[in-house]
Amino acid sequence: MKLFKFGKAGREKCGIVLDGELYSAPRLVKDYDERFFENDGLERLQTAISNKDPRLTKIKDPDNIRFGAPVGRPSKIVCIGLNYAKHAAESGAAVPSEPIIFFKSTTALCGPNDSVIIPKNSVKTDWEVELAVVISKKASYVSEANAMDYVAGYVLHNDYSEREFQLERGGQWVKGKSNDTFAPLGPFLITKDEIPDPHSLHLWLDVNGARLQDSNTNDMVFKIPFLVHYLSQFMTLLPGDVISTGTPFGVGLGLNPPCYLKAGDVVELGIEGLGTQRQVAVDYKA
Repeated sequence: MKLFKFGKAGREKCGIVLDGELYSAPRLVKDYDERFFENDGLERLQTAISNKDPRLTKIKDPDNIRFGAPVGRPSKIVCIGLNYAKHAAESGAAVPSEPIIFFKSTTALCGPNDSVIIPKNSVKTDWEVELAVVISKKASYVSEANAMDYVAGYVLHNDYSEREFQLERGGQWVKGKSNDTFAPLGPFLITKDEIPDPHSLHLWLDVNGARLQDSNTNDMVFKIPFLVHYLSQFMTLLPGDVISTGTPFGVGLGLNPPCYLKAGDVVELGIEGLGTQRQVAVDYKA
């Protein structure tokens, strides 16, 4: 299934793609959130589709809708650092022996085509195209062999980062990862049955039309089953939680000289099978 949310920010409705057409489903599903996943929402929605439930209605003007993040605000967004070998190299870092974990505030969540706000006092706002994983059920101390049983599907994520806040201000990375609009997700949540091999997907990112990130998820150091297993040894993953699996080479920090976003810049990105995003950078205004 291909799920999405649409409408004004904070008032989004649930939708689903059927035979290439966008359908509205708010009378069936209130939100694609923790409660939805933990109460077999995917199975119930599939049954409704199979039964051609009349509460699924075609969206009349699909070209003019605003997409929201396709999952309701999760309990956490867990991110993996330096998880692509070539990105570690461009960052001047060794390939980690264990996953590097950091969190991203859920208030950073926004729609895939919303503007990215350059934070107040920022001079080093950077981009990171990433494959994100959505958890389907409560996961604690799961084995690597069974880890994929806990995956609902996949979503495109741009893990925006303010490098000065992240690397030059002391403390944890989360300071440079959590500004408003720094976690655009979507446009679609694609269920895992539609992505046969998440470790063989082309992913890319352009800034102002120039291709800066162009790679494949096969360059991941730690694969998805291991990441779900590993994280579940340290925390309970809840339905709807998001794991962002890292970015490939080509971030602004790694360019020579480094290059960062300024107001008016246009960022476009995509992952094979998951759709595309487009953000225009704007300066923070109180």
